Amino acid sequence: MAKTLRLDKGQIEVVEDAMADVLRRKTPAERISIGFGLWLAAHDLLTSHLRQTHPEWSEAQLQHEVARRMSHGAA
Repeated sequence: MAKTLRLDKGQIEVVEDAMADVLRRKTPAERISIGFGLWLAAHDLLTSHLRQTHPEWSEAQLQHEVARRMSHGAA
């Protein structure tokens, strides 16, 4: 029987049990590598999006905006 996944108030995601098991078996280094790969993919997608949306921006402006968005405005 399929398990129904539901979001609770304040919960932003649900990880299936099978995926959680896979992640638990990873070493800390493997989990960090996965996280970095996800961060890098988000960085590259955002950079490409902003480059196409704002072709008039210099590389410095582009990288500043990417950093600002990736740091939730802290940069």
